[in-house]
Amino acid sequence: MTHSANINTTNTANNTNTATDRKIILITGANSGMGLASSIALAKQGHHIIMACRNLKRGQQALEQAKRESGSDQLTLMTCDLGSLENIREFAAEFYKRYDHLDVLLNNAGVVNPTRKETADGFEMSIGVNHLGHFLLTSLLLDALQQAKAARIIVVSSNAYKIGKIHWDDPYLQDGYNVVSAYSQSKLANLYFTSVLAERLKDTSVTVNSLHPGAVATSIGVDRDTGFGKRLLSALAHTPFFQTPEQGAETAIFLATDPSVAGQTGQYFYRKKVMPLQSRALDRQQALRLWAWSERQTGLSQT
Repeated sequence: MTHSANINTTNTANNTNTATDRKIILITGANSGMGLASSIALAKQGHHIIMACRNLKRGQQALEQAKRESGSDQLTLMTCDLGSLENIREFAAEFYKRYDHLDVLLNNAGVVNPTRKETADGFEMSIGVNHLGHFLLTSLLLDALQQAKAARIIVVSSNAYKIGKIHWDDPYLQDGYNVVSAYSQSKLANLYFTSVLAERLKDTSVTVNSLHPGAVATSIGVDRDTGFGKRLLSALAHTPFFQTPEQGAETAIFLATDPSVAGQTGQYFYRKKVMPLQSRALDRQQALRLWAWSERQTGLSQT
């Protein structure tokens, strides 16, 4: 499926890339936190940014902020709800109508829920959004990524994987939900996904790497519309232990564009450096089992 890319090649004040250097970069969860920070920073570099956001209103506000702070008009908003398999498929179809390739896919969106919640498809929200939503989105966009000269897939994971395990008997944690178990399971799933996908794409022009952003003061898992949520976010932003979203996004931005990581794949990065993974994340049989399970859950095994 090929279509002409709808990109304005006019340079703005902060855009130093020529039209041939400009990358098409898709960022999930781009309406706040590290996703927004990444959008602004990469737009400043002159790239065309597709801000994939679940909420249209918040997405539009983020788009205007990103344009204002980057000085670039090379940003596009597209709605994508990673908690809905149907919506992800609709998003992918719309993407192919607008673009003929994709240079960078930054799987940034993530959720943490103190209480158990479900996606539109009945998946527990953490594994549903953090892993299965990105699993389907990435799979549907592989054709576009392979049309690029040298594409990069970046998966935002977390060192929380170190206490994670895949709960095969109850992957959606219906019996005794725990926020730590849910989140750490999803982050371990991110690493299994990265390793298997990197292996599958080893003979292509597409690389796949994951990263730990560090402890970042973002709105993940917080209801920002409540007075408590607003106060908590404000407090976190001024806590020395936490990085700002801009600091947390530095490794993702590095992986998206830095020439030094060209050709590197299947690696786990922290502060722009490759980090060794603990043995639980290197279990190939577990990774392959999760891949097959994920195909079944998202319907890809039937296509």
